[in-house]
Amino acid sequence: MRWLMLYARSRQVPTSAAAVALVALAAWAFNQDGAGSMEGIAVLVLTANVAAASVGLGGQDSALDRTAAIRWMPRRAAHVLLAGAVAGAALLAVQAAGVGLAPAALVVRDSAGLIGLAALGAVLCGAQFAWTLPIGWLAFTLLVPVPPGIAGEVGGWMIISPATTASAATAWALLATGTVLYAAAGPRR
Repeated sequence: MRWLMLYARSRQVPTSAAAVALVALAAWAFNQDGAGSMEGIAVLVLTANVAAASVGLGGQDSALDRTAAIRWMPRRAAHVLLAGAVAGAALLAVQAAGVGLAPAALVVRDSAGLIGLAALGAVLCGAQFAWTLPIGWLAFTLLVPVPPGIAGEVGGWMIISPATTASAATAWALLATGTVLYAAAGPRR
């Protein structure tokens, strides 16, 4: 049990959890009017949660992590999956408190795809910049008009209905790719 506490502290889990809780509290406080389903705000909240969790995808010293005599692959994979689950659960808790922002299927799909992007960002850019891919894709999705057809469903997977096959496949492919690459390679130095 002690190793779990040390791992959590080395990965800034308490700080990330506090940030996720503050984002969820802000989403609850600012959306009390019950204006109906607001997918854009839900995606923004999920992206902020994943960005907060992504800082823990690397330790203080990557060389020390690489020399440790423990198996990192299962720990890294579990870290990514748990971070995605917590990001989505925080928004679902806000919705359970009476603020309907988005359907649960959209929350699950988007939290999975966004944490996959963050894990991929950790592999490509390092843990300190893992947040750039989820934030960048969100900016692309919100600022660039979604073209019709399959390209629009893949590019705008965050805001398109979770019932579409291409948007769901994109999110789950990002989760699988990011998790496998991060578990195998770890964050970039």
